[in-house]
Amino acid sequence: MSEMDRAPVIELQEVTKDYGNGKGVFGLSFAVPKGEVFGYLGPNGAGKTTTIRQLMGFIRPSRGICRMMGMDCFLQAQEIQKHTGYLAGELAFPEDMTGLGFLKFMADMKGMDSHRHMESLMERFGLNPHGRIKRMSKGMKQKIGIVNAFMHQPEVVILDEPTSGLDPLMQNEFVELVLEEKKKGTTILMSSHIFEEVEKTCDRTAIIRSGRIATVEDMKELAGKRKKIYRVMLPHAAAAEKLLQEPGIQPWSHPGAKESLPPNQAEFTVSGSLPDVLRKLADFGVQDLEARNQSMEELFFQYYG
Repeated sequence: MSEMDRAPVIELQEVTKDYGNGKGVFGLSFAVPKGEVFGYLGPNGAGKTTTIRQLMGFIRPSRGICRMMGMDCFLQAQEIQKHTGYLAGELAFPEDMTGLGFLKFMADMKGMDSHRHMESLMERFGLNPHGRIKRMSKGMKQKIGIVNAFMHQPEVVILDEPTSGLDPLMQNEFVELVLEEKKKGTTILMSSHIFEEVEKTCDRTAIIRSGRIATVEDMKELAGKRKKIYRVMLPHAAAAEKLLQEPGIQPWSHPGAKESLPPNQAEFTVSGSLPDVLRKLADFGVQDLEARNQSMEELFFQYYG
């Protein structure tokens, strides 16, 4: 492998964009090598879009180094964008154009000699591009954005919430596209709030919280940290409360929980011997038992809590 191949394709060193009042991003540092799909995860307002706008050269960092393909993202933005596919989080198309008119216009801007790959992507995502953009649904506009980002087969693709507005079938199609691009060696940075999408596609993921990187995790290692969660149904609430006080049983909860359990149910992890815990459950008159692996979403929420 050459020195050029080892150099990161995307590189941020202590990048700060300070808007005042604690808004912005602060001291961001991470690097993405060639061919990696890098996830960028965080709640709304955490700084994901600000980071992406700096990578695309739309805004200049207050301080720090922001490079893509060895070039300064702000000073050499025009050259970088020739080799980069981009999908914005908030799409803004010329609405009086048709979808096909817009894509052909962008193909000419990108110097594409052939529309074959563009047409293949339109067919793949079921995009009917002939209507005027202003009459299109959110999902149809999102498909135009995806086709535009990938149609010139760029070296790098930057995606901000790429499947927003897509139905589950098209979300799965997008995941397949990203995996195919990864095999071809395309470098992809993808901001997303869909945990399953990140889990299926990304090699590593940075978690950003309040404008700062909380952690950068290898997805395979992160998956290995998942705990086994047990949910039981007991005869009454007092039994559930008492069970959670037993040695070897650790009550389970996380700040992103979407539901509260009925009073006669309990969720927990096991810190001691599983056979011993199962015998205890029998003593407590457990009526139902479910076991599951901790979700990737629950793992991520520990960084947001």
